[in-house]
Formats: sequence, structure tokens, C-alpha cells
Amino acid sequence: MPTPTNRTPVRVARGTYSNLNSSVADIQEGEIVYATDQDKLYVKEGSALVSTQAALPATNAVTDAAQLFTAGQRGAINYYSLSADKTLDFDEGNNFSLTLTANITINNPTYTGTMGGQSGSIFIKQDGTGSRTLSWASKWKFVGGVAPTLSTAAGSVDRIDYIVEDPNTTIHAVFTGNYS
Repeated sequence: MPTPTNRTPVRVARGTYSNLNSSVADIQEGEIVYATDQDKLYVKEGSALVSTQAALPATNAVTDAAQLFTAGQRGAINYYSLSADKTLDFDEGNNFSLTLTANITINNPTYTGTMGGQSGSIFIKQDGTGSRTLSWASKWKFVGGVAPTLSTAAGSVDRIDYIVEDPNTTIHAVFTGNYS
């Protein structure tokens, strides 16, 4: 449907929330006003200004406030069987389980936005043959500057816990071995 040529512009009362609220008696019932200091729209209902933005229930998780969780929180584990070098996609999650079927290099991860502060675990499993090796790209930093030597027995499991300090240069990684 094309935009009609005969239109009446809507003129919304504007001002700081304090100014609008102090002159609420001058605003008509159902009138929309814009609080310039809050970048929010309000509607007059009765003798009050009511925000047009939906209020989230207190039980919803938000990304811009500290919160206390009173139930267990979980991150899914992404599973891979690897026969070639792997680039972990940190947008997929925080935890990964890698079964090695060949000698592998873990490349620097991909992500969108920012990943500074992301942390998780990488489970490294030897296949039924064992003796697979794993090397790490430049961003992965281990204690002493040396990547760990994996457990090599068939079916053995090791774990790398990581936290991203600087997404451009540094992922701190800690090795724990031989969970078999």
C-alpha cells in the first residue's frame, strides 16, 4: 500500500520527564508524550504518565544488571569428532567436546561482537586408536608458554579451561589431564 499523500503530522509533547510529570494536568487522557532525557514514550493514564515500554518480570535474565541466580545455570556442550584442524566458533557456546581421530590444530576462534570475558571448557578425547596430538594457534596462552602434552591412551580424556582476556591476542588456558 503506497504512503498516502494527504497526511496529518502527529505532534507529540516533548520535554524532560520531570517537566512532563509536573504538568501532567495539562496533558489529555491517552496523549503520548516523549521524555527527552530518558528517550522514552509515555501515555497519560488517569493522573499518571505510564511508560509504553514493556516491563520485564523480575524473573527474566537481563544483560545489563548484576543478578543472583537461585537455580542451576547450564551451558550446552558442542560435540565434534575431528579429523582435520578446527576453528571453534565461540558464538555457538562456551563448552566443547572434541574427539580426536587425527593430529589436529585448534585455530584461533571465530566470534561476532566481543568475546572478552568468555570462559568455558574444552574436553579433549582420544579416539579408540589414541596417540593423537593437538597444537594450538597463537591466541591460546598456556602456563609457562608451552602447550600441554595430551594423555595418549585410547579413550583418555583431558580438559582445557579457558577465559578470553583480549579477543585480539590472548586466551588464557589451563590444562588438566588424564580423566580416563
